[in-house]
Amino acid sequence: MERFKKGLIYGIFVLPAVGIYLAIIAFPIITSIGLSFTKYNIYRNIAVWTGLTNYLKIFKDPVFWFSMRNNFFIVFVSVFGQLPLAFTLAYLIYRKLIKRSGFFQSMVFLPTVISTVVIGILWSKIFSPIGLFTRLVQAITNNPCYVMTIMLNKNLAMVPIGFVLLWFYTGMYLIIFLANLQNMDPNIIEAAQIDGATESQILTRIIVPQLYGLLVVTMILAISGSFKSFDLIYAMTEGGPAYYTSLLSIYMYKQSFKYFNYGVGSAVSTIMVMVSIALVIIIGLVKKKVDIMEM
Repeated sequence: MERFKKGLIYGIFVLPAVGIYLAIIAFPIITSIGLSFTKYNIYRNIAVWTGLTNYLKIFKDPVFWFSMRNNFFIVFVSVFGQLPLAFTLAYLIYRKLIKRSGFFQSMVFLPTVISTVVIGILWSKIFSPIGLFTRLVQAITNNPCYVMTIMLNKNLAMVPIGFVLLWFYTGMYLIIFLANLQNMDPNIIEAAQIDGATESQILTRIIVPQLYGLLVVTMILAISGSFKSFDLIYAMTEGGPAYYTSLLSIYMYKQSFKYFNYGVGSAVSTIMVMVSIALVIIIGLVKKKVDIMEM
């Protein structure tokens, strides 16, 4: 009886959170997956079962695969660009290897407090054919005929966006790394220095092993954030010119709310979730393998 009362009390406390989760997260996901197998008529509010038709349609669409490629480029910039850069800057600040670290930290973190739409519009003007970047190159090269055309290149249009993402989101990971570094016991580092440890040895043998779990978590955050990227890139380019800077989220948005193909849009969102889960599982497997090797 006592056990039943305990379980009932736990259930009462947990029930509101579970209810909110089911209503806000689980139910929309399940509904979206179900909708991906239908052709939904928004005017008649009727969904006709079509099976895998929507999935076959997007798999035959070259814009979908180009958007997928661009998304993996964003993942690459996030995992191998933002995280290493943020960790390096956090380590420099923590070890006081740079002067005026407080001001430096504020300047790196500043972009994250500005609206992403404002940032997107600002950088779209900078990289426009008559923008600041073009004017700067014209002044440096003394070539008044130069026009910035990288955004018109099918294979290079994502490069400026990668730079903006690197500049915009590095500050967030910098704060995460710096907060965890500051929670570490400084006596361990002092003891290592007394024993004659070099800066590289302190980094690789003391700092990194203690932050290994955090590195895995930030990688998961970077991957999930990469597949949710929408507002900044849409404000910059709306996926254009043509589809050169399109992402899966932009492709899904256009299919759902511009062409009213809700079934196709739901299929794209389902694939995005599956790819994100697959990448997270791969990270987990790699982590387990590394843990086994270290034991």
